[in-house]
Amino acid sequence: MASSITSPVTSLHARFDAVRAASVAFAQGLSDADATVQSMPDASPIKWHLAHTTWFFETFLLSESNAASGRSGPRYRPYDPRFAYLFNSYYEAAGPRHPRPQRGLLTRPTLDEVLAYRRHVDAAMHGLLQHPDLAPDTVALITLGLHHEEQHQELMHTDLLHLFAQNPLRPAHRPPSAALHASAPLQWIEHGGGRHSIGHPGDESRSGGHFAFDCETPAHDVLVRPFAIASRVVTNGEWRDFIEDGGYRMAGLWLSDGWATVQREGWGHPLYWELHDGEWQSMTLAGMQPVDDDAPVQHVSYFEADAFARWAGKRLPTEQEWEVAARGAGSASSPMQPTMEQRFGPVWQWTASPYVAYPGFRTASGAVGEYNGKFMCGQFVLRGGSLATPPGHARATYRNFFYPHQRWQFCGLRLAEDR
Repeated sequence: MASSITSPVTSLHARFDAVRAASVAFAQGLSDADATVQSMPDASPIKWHLAHTTWFFETFLLSESNAASGRSGPRYRPYDPRFAYLFNSYYEAAGPRHPRPQRGLLTRPTLDEVLAYRRHVDAAMHGLLQHPDLAPDTVALITLGLHHEEQHQELMHTDLLHLFAQNPLRPAHRPPSAALHASAPLQWIEHGGGRHSIGHPGDESRSGGHFAFDCETPAHDVLVRPFAIASRVVTNGEWRDFIEDGGYRMAGLWLSDGWATVQREGWGHPLYWELHDGEWQSMTLAGMQPVDDDAPVQHVSYFEADAFARWAGKRLPTEQEWEVAARGAGSASSPMQPTMEQRFGPVWQWTASPYVAYPGFRTASGAVGEYNGKFMCGQFVLRGGSLATPPGHARATYRNFFYPHQRWQFCGLRLAEDR
C-alpha cells in the first residue's frame, strides 16, 4: 500500500502551484488595458504584480548558481533578460530598475506575454521543486517567495480598486460579497497588563514550523500597562457620526501633519465614499454599493483613525497591546468577559506604534535582506488582516505597515483606553 504521508517537498510543490494559480485567477476577466494602467505612484498595474512575483523566483532561485540553488543539469535560461530591469521593485543589490511611477507606461510586454513568462518560470520551478534533497536555505527562500506573492495578491485587490475608482463608469471586477457586519455591540475587554512575550521566535524548532517575516522577529518581552480594548472594530455608522459631528473640520482632533493633509487633500470622508441623493455609497470591487452602517469602516488613514479615536475619547492600541489581546493573554478570567472579534479581518487595524525594529532584529544576508528592514522609518504598524488577505496568511505576530496618510488599503481601526 502506498504511504499517505506527504513529504515536506511535495507539500511545498502543491503550495507553490496553489499560490501561483490564485494570482492568475484574480486577473481573469481583466483586459490588457485593465492590467496595464497605473492609477498613482503608490499603486502598481496588475500585470506588473504578476510579473514581479515571477521575477522574485527567477532572480533569487533560478538565476543563482546550480550549487547555490541545489539544482543539477543545464543552467536556467531567463525568459527575457530585459525583464530583470522592468520587474525589480526596490532591491538595490539585484541591479537597476524601471522607475516605480512609470510602471503604468509599460504597454509591452502584454498581459499574455506576462502570463507566458509566468509559465516559463513555473516550469523551471517545478524542476527545482522535484529535487529530492532541497537545501534548507532553498526551501526557506521558496517559502518567502510564496508569502511575498500572497502580499502582492492583496495589493492586486487594492490597486485594482483604486484604478477602477478613477473611472466614471465605476466598473466592477466581481459580484458583491457577503455583508461585512460588525456582529455585536461594542464591549470592552479588560487586560491587567504585566510582562508578556510578543513577536515570532524566528526559529522553526520553537514555532512549530510556522513562517514569519523577519520584521516579526525576534520574540521579546514587553511591559504592558493595564488597558482595555474594544471587542470589535469601528463601524461605518460610527464613522458617519464622526462626519456629521464635524470631525473633519475640528483641527484640535488632528495631528499637525494630519490636519495639513486634510486641508491639502480636502478630506471629508473615507476614501471611495460618495454622497448621492443624501445617501452614502462607496466604490468596491463590485462597483458602487450603499454604505452599510453595521459594516467595518475601511479605507481610512492613520491620521483619520487617530483623530476618530480622540473624538471618541479613546485612543488607538499599541501593537503590543493588540498582540497581547489577540492572543488572549492577560484578560480578566470571567465567563462574562467579551471576546476579541474580527482579529484577522475584514480590515487591517491601525495601531499607535511606529514601524521600528524589534530588539535584536537582524536582516537576512544578501538582497532579500532589503525586504523589510530598510522601510523602518516614518510608517505605522497595522495588525490583523483584511477581506483581501489570503487565507492562512494572517497571524497574531504579523506586522503590516504604511505611511500615515495612505488609505487605499483595506484599513480600519479598533479603539483602546487606559485602565
